Amino acid sequence: MDDDLIDSGLLPLSRKSLLPGTGFFYPDSLDEDRADERVQEAVDGAEAVVVADLDADGLGCAALIREMYDAALDPEPFLADIESRMSDDPVEEETESDEDDEADTPDSSVALVGASPHNVEDALERVAEYADDGVEVYVCDLCPDKYEYVEDALESLVAHADSVRWFDHHQWNDDVAAAVRDAGVDLVVGDSDEECTTDVALRSLDYEFSEHFEELAEVTRDHDLWIREDERSDDLADYAYWVKNEEYVAVVGAYGADLPEKALSYVEHRRIEKEKLIDLAVSRAEFKRVGEWTVGVTYGRCSQNEVAETLREQGADAAVIVKPAGSASIRGSEGFERAHEVAAYVDGGGHPRAAGCKPEIYDDMLDYANHWSTQGSAAKRVILAAFERVAEAAEDDEKDAEDEGVETER
Repeated sequence: MDDDLIDSGLLPLSRKSLLPGTGFFYPDSLDEDRADERVQEAVDGAEAVVVADLDADGLGCAALIREMYDAALDPEPFLADIESRMSDDPVEEETESDEDDEADTPDSSVALVGASPHNVEDALERVAEYADDGVEVYVCDLCPDKYEYVEDALESLVAHADSVRWFDHHQWNDDVAAAVRDAGVDLVVGDSDEECTTDVALRSLDYEFSEHFEELAEVTRDHDLWIREDERSDDLADYAYWVKNEEYVAVVGAYGADLPEKALSYVEHRRIEKEKLIDLAVSRAEFKRVGEWTVGVTYGRCSQNEVAETLREQGADAAVIVKPAGSASIRGSEGFERAHEVAAYVDGGGHPRAAGCKPEIYDDMLDYANHWSTQGSAAKRVILAAFERVAEAAEDDEKDAEDEGVETER
């Protein structure tokens, strides 16, 4: 197949916004082989390993842990490279910051291994296989839906490592948390309404961090919990999304929440296209009434948080952003704090006001072709059906409360 057919950087924005990024079209088998190689190289000789979600919150934890181990990388080589990237690199909105092409990055004695809630067991298994005996492991900003998903990998890791500590702020099932602790893991779960995982790591690590790390946690929380009272939080989130993981960890480790001018210039450069993709997604939105809620539903490659905020301003209590790769983001508001309940019906999870899912409706490439050509119509239907189920449950709860003479809020 011609490489140009999957290179979305060559497409006009109106078409690019409808299709997934280039990385989507690489087979999982190739990704697994590359992941094995990357993890093996990263953890070779490492004193400690951080397994983290690769957003600003997970990477913020990595910055804290590297500071504690005196293992931070120098940010200046990354910053010196920004100007050439702005002039030469194609803008690829949906690839996110991955670890390919980081071969020239200096090694840190604290290795960083990326993971997601859907593949955390793979990352744990690779660390157990490739890291040195007696390594210290930190798992950050990740929450398994079921213990059996991580059971074998985690038990192997605990047997191999000197210690395993796990920091998170998502809503854990009590049985899963108990099983993880019983496996020998020091698990600390913060209040998902009050703390981000960087907060949890900051208070849990036995180290006197400087004020700029405390401020980094505060600003990371501002974005991760969708408080949005500090304009720097969007800068951190965008910078984490657009640059390689090692760059973000090095720069915020040195500068905290106040990104240097070169980094801010790069963020502003990338936002030109970001804003256009947001506008396209908003223009496609439809508003549906489900129970007592207005749900804004749209499709496209975009920054889901900003799209959700715009839909809220237009009257939505909740927003659904279906992505070309098949996943979807669900965002709530003060009037809708059941996003995680909706996601749970569609193979996902998250927080009351922010959740994600990927409906299991894609059996072959024809299903994906239909997904792209219909702008996610099947995914929208199953997610809206999940909203209906949550609305029915809310009505039942309200009726039960009325029968008992208790006043409730939706």
